[in-house]
Amino acid sequence: MNIKLLSVDLAKNVFQVCALDHHNHVIFNKKLTRSKFLLFMVQQPQSPVYMEACYSAHYWGRTLNEMGHTVHLIPAQMVKPFVRGNKNDNNDALAIAEAGQRPHIRFVPVKSVHQQEILAMHRVRQRLIKSRTQLTNQARGLLSDFGIVFPKGFKPFKKAIVSLQNDAFLSLQFRQMMRNTLTEFNQMTDRIEAIEDDLNRYIKDSHGCQIINSIPGIGPINASALIASIGKGQAFANPKEFAVWLGLTPRQYNSGDTVKTGRITKRGDKYLRTLLVQGAHTVTRWANKRDELLSLWVKK
Repeated sequence: MNIKLLSVDLAKNVFQVCALDHHNHVIFNKKLTRSKFLLFMVQQPQSPVYMEACYSAHYWGRTLNEMGHTVHLIPAQMVKPFVRGNKNDNNDALAIAEAGQRPHIRFVPVKSVHQQEILAMHRVRQRLIKSRTQLTNQARGLLSDFGIVFPKGFKPFKKAIVSLQNDAFLSLQFRQMMRNTLTEFNQMTDRIEAIEDDLNRYIKDSHGCQIINSIPGIGPINASALIASIGKGQAFANPKEFAVWLGLTPRQYNSGDTVKTGRITKRGDKYLRTLLVQGAHTVTRWANKRDELLSLWVKK
């Protein structure tokens, strides 16, 4: 078989594999189970392999690269316009093959195991922060029905929970429930701090993270998330492309002589964009108290 490329529509247990020849004719488009997929790909000649950058794509990208194939991960939004007919695995695999051959497609670099481990830590930390905030908000709402009101923030929350333990107006069972709430809060805080300690150690061991960490508004959390998400930035030709990919540039609408710009597009990784925007707000807030060149530029 004279295979030009292979495209794979990934799933949890079923994989659709499509092969095209040099005339872009379909050689085969078959469905394989997870157990048979790996053996099948080992038997294929070394070829370019195109997949959507989705669930498990980076794992399979590393695995197929080790077999000698050249893996290209395509952003999912760039595949959708090429789907013809009904939505099914057969048409999805054909769409991936067609999208991979289009010019100006920016492929997603295959992440290493270490990069995915760092991103996993960020995701767990993000969930814990959200859960901790939900916990304090719930406690504040419950206690307000008993006339106990305290300011926002973690310190007032902890102080209020401790002080109500001596309130004889409340039952022993309710006070015990609030103590359990405080214990749960402390456990989540300890887990968040442990993850942040691990990220700080990663920063110290990574030369690239140390360079990024020196940028104003960038701390260990931002630096580790950046390196884990984009690596060395090899997917971008210049910083402007990175800003476009992350959704920090204005939305444009141009038609004839009509040129309109709107708010930022908010494309790309929401978590990474949020970290950078928060860092920029910090730099802006402290600019009035500093006199270096960056702060002077911000003031203007």
